Amino acid sequence: MAQLLLLSVFVISTCGLIYELIAAALASYLLGDSITQFSTVIGVYLFSMGIGSYLSKFLNKNLLEKFIQIEILIGVVGGFSASILFVSFEYVTSFKIILYSLLSLTGILVGVEIPLLMRILQTHFEFKDLVSKIFTFDYIGALIASIMFPLFLVPHLGFVKTAFLFGIINLLVAVWTLTIFKDKIKWINAHRLSAIFFLLVLAVGFVESERIVSFAESASFQDNVIYAKSTKYQRIVLTKSTDDFRLFLNGNLQFSSKDEYRYHEALVHVGLASIPNPKKVLILGGGDGLAVREVLKYPSVENITLVDLDPEMTKLFSTNTLLTTLNHNALNSSKVKVINTDAFLWLKENQEKFDFVIVDFPDPSNYSIGKLYTNTFYKLLKRSVAEGGLGVVQSTSPYVAKKSYWCIDNTLKSVGFLTTPYHAYVPAFGDWGYILFSTETFVAPEKFPENLKFITADVLHSLMIFPEDMIVQTTEVNKLNNQVLVKHFEEEWANYAH
Repeated sequence: MAQLLLLSVFVISTCGLIYELIAAALASYLLGDSITQFSTVIGVYLFSMGIGSYLSKFLNKNLLEKFIQIEILIGVVGGFSASILFVSFEYVTSFKIILYSLLSLTGILVGVEIPLLMRILQTHFEFKDLVSKIFTFDYIGALIASIMFPLFLVPHLGFVKTAFLFGIINLLVAVWTLTIFKDKIKWINAHRLSAIFFLLVLAVGFVESERIVSFAESASFQDNVIYAKSTKYQRIVLTKSTDDFRLFLNGNLQFSSKDEYRYHEALVHVGLASIPNPKKVLILGGGDGLAVREVLKYPSVENITLVDLDPEMTKLFSTNTLLTTLNHNALNSSKVKVINTDAFLWLKENQEKFDFVIVDFPDPSNYSIGKLYTNTFYKLLKRSVAEGGLGVVQSTSPYVAKKSYWCIDNTLKSVGFLTTPYHAYVPAFGDWGYILFSTETFVAPEKFPENLKFITADVLHSLMIFPEDMIVQTTEVNKLNNQVLVKHFEEEWANYAH
């Protein structure tokens, strides 16, 4: 019996770390600044565990019952944690209070568990063996949790369903302990009923988790959500109104079908139309296929390599009828090669040269994306640009985020590129910025493909003009070891939001 109870340490440790990872990942997802969120969440959680360990000394009677009660509490609090955080983020102004309250409560309860188990088991093992066994199982459980969370749990279950699953596991530990030690526990029927009741509640939550997420997301989006999926890398949401549908990644708008042509025509044609008979084009990001659609308007282009991290994204935009209609089935063109991998790693290995490179990543709102705007990344990018070739980077809003915009410009210059900044008005986003990069002086094109809705030679001239309220800012170069761009981006967009 003691050996079986010792095994529960492994389960407890796994569950505890999963709750911590869920809180950290959700804080990063909902609040941004992943390093700050992970750091503060881990710190608060460990501190709370320390408080729990200290408080455990005040539990002196009926230790097995106390352990079962704590397991039930952890299962309920941890199981509902992701749901509470998702819903409260949309409906409650004091989200951080709820986040750190839940985190602290979970940490305290988990902190009580291990000392309590050690005291329960102290009559069955020598002290040195007990400590060794307890911490061995504890650390193994932590390792398993840290591997399972990013590789299996988040991509296949999502945050809410994962929390419910491990809440259920905590409740099963309570039921398991009740069964093993039924002769040593008072009020066993009451404990059993309590555990079974909450087990059923968590099971219902597990089954209905998508509805819970949909309810929370309904407050975030004005239009009806027609598709939502959590992948290994991001949360993909599509919304639809009468005459418009929109793509959101991790809650951030990526395009509106009503005006995306403005964004993508400006992104592609300003640079590509200036190259005589382009043949090879590289697109980094752009998994929606809309930039590919524009590139295919050039008959001379023979092949397009699209490198996008998320296979679920490119699969969605190559199979969904609504979306393939929008991108003209571009991802299924025989000229297109789709590679699902990290663009940073792919560039390190790439030996090909391209006439035109389109860098269409999400905005640098966190450090994992910010690395794709660093001088290190641009040095790798330079090796992939053919002689006489050029490229373009989508570069956030030069009106809202001036420092961010010109930081990207300065970073491109720091690796030897000549730059040509320009901007376009896109109603869904506002004034949006782009930066052409090349090794030769850019000569603006005078002719564009037929049937464009936005870009003309006259319009292009106006895009190159920056008014005083978008004046150039002197900024640092964005490097891997400082990620100053992410700091600029967060500060500027936070100020704009308020």
